[in-house]
Amino acid sequence: MIKNPKILIYGYGNPGRQDDGLGNLFVELTEKWAKDEGLTNLSFDSNYQLNIEDSANIAACDMVIFVDASLETIEDFVLTEITPSPKVEFSMHAVSAAFVVKLCNDIYEKTPKSFLLHLKGYEWDFKSGITPKALENLNKAFEFMKPLIKSPEKIETAVTENKI
Repeated sequence: MIKNPKILIYGYGNPGRQDDGLGNLFVELTEKWAKDEGLTNLSFDSNYQLNIEDSANIAACDMVIFVDASLETIEDFVLTEITPSPKVEFSMHAVSAAFVVKLCNDIYEKTPKSFLLHLKGYEWDFKSGITPKALENLNKAFEFMKPLIKSPEKIETAVTENKI
């Protein structure tokens, strides 16, 4: 692992659809915390969805942590490693994080270590505001991720030991 790797934290989702905005909110929270901690190796981005152009953004990074709200059957959050995949899946987002990482490898011949933090969401109506239970999940995930962001060499171990 590179000492002091360049890490991008990229949240995506639609804040106008309740819990779908969890990824964006995670980025806001983490960016403020990182500034307060004086962490200079981090960069941040958020959007409504991932796009193929994001492969250019991640090419300059050693590690990427994507963050998204999840409809999956998980307890509160789960951190998974991303395996680059050429498969384009139809989902709420235009392309998957795995596809963006695969494009990065194909176009730029770079494959940053990539992870996806899935945050359990509950409501997806067209209105602003994260539900209280989803906010609890966000805060649990944030507390879990803080020491890993400070010591990114521990992320892979955390993925294998993750409770889900």
